[in-house]
Amino acid sequence: MAHLNLKIEYTGGKSIKRNALILTLLCGLFLIGGGCTAKKKYVIDKNAAAMNVKYAGVRSSAYGIEPFPEPAAWQSAMTDMQARFVSSVPCGIWIVGVMGGKYTCRLEFPADGRQDSNIVYLDYDKHERYLDYFDAEGIKVFLQVEPAHADVTNLIDIVLNRYKHHTCVIGFGVDVEWHREADNPDWGVKISDTLARDWETQVKAHNPDYQLFLKHWDRDWMPPSYRGDLIFVDDSQMLENFYAMLEEFVDYWSGYFEPNMVFFQIGYRSDKPWWQKLDDPPRDIGVAIAQNISQNCGVFWVDFTLQEVLPLNE
Repeated sequence: MAHLNLKIEYTGGKSIKRNALILTLLCGLFLIGGGCTAKKKYVIDKNAAAMNVKYAGVRSSAYGIEPFPEPAAWQSAMTDMQARFVSSVPCGIWIVGVMGGKYTCRLEFPADGRQDSNIVYLDYDKHERYLDYFDAEGIKVFLQVEPAHADVTNLIDIVLNRYKHHTCVIGFGVDVEWHREADNPDWGVKISDTLARDWETQVKAHNPDYQLFLKHWDRDWMPPSYRGDLIFVDDSQMLENFYAMLEEFVDYWSGYFEPNMVFFQIGYRSDKPWWQKLDDPPRDIGVAIAQNISQNCGVFWVDFTLQEVLPLNE
């Protein structure tokens, strides 16, 4: 059994070091290559049903795909992803607020007369017609923001007051990497237990069935002990290979947050050198993760490479 000090790179050149247990590979599945004598660490059955994949779909953003697809195209991609996981619900991580500057969050709908600190608005609603379409088609979405220095409780109320009438909406998400990012560039400010509890309370005040997710690639930025009904999202990328991905998502992330639900954003271009060798990258990655964790999860292909792996039929 080989132990290597593995350096894993992340978005924006960020990196962490940790001792990774490597070369515990199950040979002959997924990866193309030579022989292997390591002991099996992960259970990998490409034909497994992966019944604990509760949500499967895509991540949408203002910067990940051009031109921005029409509603039917997004629906096609989400349902195609969902079809790979028999017990899952077609779902999207749907970003409605992006960093609009060093301190501001740009919400992609009109202000309607509001004036809010560190929030700017579009002069039209980018998302209403998409959410209408998803309502009709049975798609579910988590509405996400990149908050910058905007007050997150304020963002929760503004976004959910505008969109909670949609049956497709089932929760709210915060990309912690961009939470007060100017105070800690490229990492964001860590979330305390109190802050996580307060945000979750605010979300559930709009609908007790809604869930809040917190996203980062470093678990130390998550609340230390508060778990509640939170979902924890790992968006790591620049992973060495398929098994480095499993070590990251299964051991480093899922095991730490169990029994809470966990989501994974996959399909980054930086990881394409290894995922493009898989027979069915979305399914092969999702199944391998799901059968090695105990809790329910969600698997979301990012829009950067969406057109390369999932149909965008309109």
